[in-house]
Amino acid sequence: MSEETKFTEEELKQVKEIQDNYFNIQNRFGQITLAKIRLEQQLDVLDNQEEGLHKEFSDIQEKEKTFLNGVTEKYGEGSLNPDTGIFTSNKLENKSE
Repeated sequence: MSEETKFTEEELKQVKEIQDNYFNIQNRFGQITLAKIRLEQQLDVLDNQEEGLHKEFSDIQEKEKTFLNGVTEKYGEGSLNPDTGIFTSNKLENKSE
């Protein structure tokens, strides 16, 4: 038969403290893991938003290109003052006298 020995109160207190510390560390690891999961989810949302903005950017570039081609065909080369709406042609007029 094996001999039983009872731990002292101080030893039991140290065992409990060690167990509590392990539990707290495991809990904090879990909290960190959950925080990482939430951050990854947020990053996925941001990545999707960024992808959408890339598409919008490409679309507006295409719209701008189509518009510029149309007005260049209509008015020729020149510049527009967006504040006044006045277009100034780059064509030099031939003035014959």
